[in-house]
This record gives sequence, structure tokens and C-alpha cells, in this order.
Amino acid sequence: MRNSLPLLCAVLLFMFFVNACNEQAPEATSKEAAAKSPEDIIKEGERLVTVHDCDICHSPKRMGPQGPEIIPELRLSGHPSTATLPAANEDALKAGWVLFAPDFTSVVGPWGQSYAANISSDSTGIGMWTEEQFKKVLREGKYKGLDNTRPILPPMPWQAFKHLTDDEISAIFAYLKSTKPVKNVVPQAKINPPPPPAKS
Repeated sequence: MRNSLPLLCAVLLFMFFVNACNEQAPEATSKEAAAKSPEDIIKEGERLVTVHDCDICHSPKRMGPQGPEIIPELRLSGHPSTATLPAANEDALKAGWVLFAPDFTSVVGPWGQSYAANISSDSTGIGMWTEEQFKKVLREGKYKGLDNTRPILPPMPWQAFKHLTDDEISAIFAYLKSTKPVKNVVPQAKINPPPPPAKS
């Protein structure tokens, strides 16, 4: 038994070195290997735009067999400047209701009337924006991503979007910049005066 111990140790040592020699080197983790191609980033941005359903407010729609359908040639162009909206029910608004336009691109509520922005790549959309502006919209809720501007109005859920990572915001911006430009100057929001202070 004593004579077989050195042989056993030698065999185990031999197997260790054979295994070490055959083991593949770990995959490179450099920035170059981890970096995504521009096409991959745009594709990820498209996925995020779909997942977060940006179309529900930012794309004009027409009524189809299954309800409102996106108008492909107007996708992501915001509330149409030529649209005629039906009169809102004043009694419902006084009761505190929030009312959406038939295609969801405009909303009336206690704050006033909001119009979904043009987020296509056109110059009337975000074509001239910088990525920093876009980040400021989603992180700080600033209108057009500019300092000293009014807050973005409901129903834009920037309070949720501010939790997106920098990479996710960059991907969404890259995708929107790659979309078909649609010329459409969205109407200015109608903002109600603030309510009177509550009586103590």
C-alpha cells in the first residue's frame, strides 16, 4: 500500500496538468468584446420602445376591425396638427375625470390638455435633439429636455422611465433617431391655472 501511494500521487498530478492544458481560456471581457454594434443597439431600442408601448400615445391611429390601429406612415409623430377633436364632456371633467382622445394622442384632465409629442426623427420631432436632452426628458421630466422649461404633463410616465439605465436610454434614442421622419408640429399644451390653496 505504501509503495502504491507515490504512484497514485503521480497519476493525480499528471491528470491535473492534462486538465489544465486542455482548459480553454475564458472569453475576453474587454470593452471591445462587450461592445454592441450600432445595429444591435438600435434593435434593443426598438424592443424597449415596443415593451414600454410608446406607440399608445405617440402614434396616431385609425379605427380598424379590432379597434384603434396605428397609421404606419404617421408612426411616432405625436398628436396630428390637423386633427379635429370632439368636444370634451365638461361635466365629467368637473367631476375629476381624465379623458383620452379617440386615438390616445391627446388627454384632457385637471392640469389642462396634453398632446403627445412627435418623437420621430424629423426636425419637428427629436431630429435636432441631443442625447442629453432626451435623458433630461426621461430623468427629470423637462419639456423638450431643456433647463428652465415647464414639467412634462400627464400622462407621460417619466417618473417610471427615470429608472431606465443609461444604456437603455441610449438605445431608445438611437432607435428613435433611426425611424422614418414624419413632419408634424404638435399643438402647444393648454395648461390650467393651479387650483386655489386648500382651506384649512
